[in-house]
Amino acid sequence: MKKIYLDNAATTQIRPEVIQEMVKVMSEEYGNPSSTHSFGRSSKSILELSRKSIAKCFNVSSQEIIFTSGATEANNWILNSAIVDLKVERIITSKIEHHAVLHTIEILEKKHAIKVEYVKIKPDGTIDINHLVELLSENIPTLVSLMHVNNEIGTVLDLEEIGKICKQHHAYFHSDTVQSIGKTTFDLQEIPVDFLVASAHKFHGPKGVGFAFIRKGVLLNPLFYGGEQEKGLRPGTESVHNIVGMTKALEMAYQLLEEEKKHISDLKKYTINQLQDSFDGIKVNGNPDHTFYNILNVCLPFSEAKTSMILFNLDMKGIAVSRGSACQSGSLKPSHVLAEILNDDDIKKPSLRISFSHFNTTEDIDAFIEVLKGI
Repeated sequence: MKKIYLDNAATTQIRPEVIQEMVKVMSEEYGNPSSTHSFGRSSKSILELSRKSIAKCFNVSSQEIIFTSGATEANNWILNSAIVDLKVERIITSKIEHHAVLHTIEILEKKHAIKVEYVKIKPDGTIDINHLVELLSENIPTLVSLMHVNNEIGTVLDLEEIGKICKQHHAYFHSDTVQSIGKTTFDLQEIPVDFLVASAHKFHGPKGVGFAFIRKGVLLNPLFYGGEQEKGLRPGTESVHNIVGMTKALEMAYQLLEEEKKHISDLKKYTINQLQDSFDGIKVNGNPDHTFYNILNVCLPFSEAKTSMILFNLDMKGIAVSRGSACQSGSLKPSHVLAEILNDDDIKKPSLRISFSHFNTTEDIDAFIEVLKGI
């Protein structure tokens, strides 16, 4: 049975070239980057070359890139430090953020008694910008935390526009960019954002490594303590082989971006057409014309009773999709994202998130549709 992976918003297959690069470093460059002997200096050199390469992708200085274990850590660090170090008294976010942001904010709200406000969401899953401006008109030291690409429905935030609004109102701007880094270009000299985060496993790199972009001049303290690595901001011996793998994955993502973007975009259009031809009453969740090119979330015209069996049946046939974020995939509760945008009837129907990569083919989609028909 051929296995078909259509859950690339959860994680991605590591590119073979990335694995080769990682194996080389693991076997040859095992020195601790903090050691002063030749083994350590060699690892340190590799580490800093990786940092420079990543910084070049976003037109920033290498000092603005801090390596972390992934975006969850980076989000926790930035949100916590905004309150403790930057003295913000309010966080503005939305109810469709990833739980790495939402749950962190909930804890910080209780711990520090800060004000948390949620910007309104339109029926297509986009942010109500007029409401954001209205909230920011209050003169309160604020951090705005809004994701770039929603991980469940793929709606896209205009980072440049939101960044300018935040700057006009003297608010810090943090964006969870996990779903878009490596899949679209960023010139951070043009986009006025203070903090971005990334996880390598979302762009065909290894799990357990990521980075944060911290705008020069924004001073944060570490989330935890124990060493002077990463300018003292992220203690702990750096995972050199993972960082090298992440760097190789990001370099290749941007080298092949246009070619792979076209392939994935065409595949998404093909999937929508095949679904619409096969099922009467199928709906795309979110705005089908303004969602990110590799994410498709559909509401199926099936009965509520079939909800719990769809993923099981697909999995039995070797097909991987999801109902939403991988972090909550074991739950049969409606997605917190879909709960914000769907009506009472549609929220009861099964919805699927189909997310694509350049490894997918039209044959994969045909097999997926055939299994769905059988359900």
